[in-house]
Amino acid sequence: MDLSTVCERYDERLSPGEYADVDASANGLQVGPDEADVETVAFAVDAAGATIEAAVDRGADLLVVHHGLSWGGIDRVTGLDYDRIAPLIDEDLALYAMHLPLDGHDELGNAAGVADLLGLESREPFGEIGPVTIGQRGRASESFSPDELAERLASNLDTGGEGIQHFDFGPAAIEDVAVVTGGGADWLEEAIDAGVDAFVTGEGKQKVYHQARDAGVNVFLGGHYGTETFGVRALQDLAEEWGLETTYVDHPTGI
Repeated sequence: MDLSTVCERYDERLSPGEYADVDASANGLQVGPDEADVETVAFAVDAAGATIEAAVDRGADLLVVHHGLSWGGIDRVTGLDYDRIAPLIDEDLALYAMHLPLDGHDELGNAAGVADLLGLESREPFGEIGPVTIGQRGRASESFSPDELAERLASNLDTGGEGIQHFDFGPAAIEDVAVVTGGGADWLEEAIDAGVDAFVTGEGKQKVYHQARDAGVNVFLGGHYGTETFGVRALQDLAEEWGLETTYVDHPTGI
């Protein structure tokens, strides 16, 4: 399949233009020629030395990631930028990145993946950032105890052995849950205003503890990496449906 066709198909599903005014990531094809043949696609959460090297070793023609290399432009290709970009060009490995659109997509997104994991129903968009959203809110089909919800996350998220952090300040029966993956701690205030029983995100901030305690809400931190594998996995499934060979590069950070 031609590289431009793969990128066009992903762009069509994810609508990056809707997020252009709020996302620092240069979403879409970040490194690659106008035309190239793609047979094998590698998927990873982050574009970094380790994941690029693994994709090259596995003979990939394209690496699809959530966190790319271009955040508002690259002024000079030196240092770490050079070290990461050079093997992409030397080995004819294209790089496609999709950030916030892959957080907020109602089916393919990271928040949707966490909501699926928790079996949330009656979902609606959550986590406003400008005119778009990057999370989901829903209701559990059967209420969770805080320990049960923490165990569900711990058993299914790739936390790099770091486990789940839980601020146990909310109701003992959890039904209404809001999710913003990755670095979503700043949306805790929106979750409090919405009156949810629990807020699930990736990594926290110092203020989250006191916000959760004062508001009486459960907060679960599943790790930035751990909560953001779902989107690229969903894109991998699409590539396989299109008849492409795929491989997943798992490199948890424990953060």
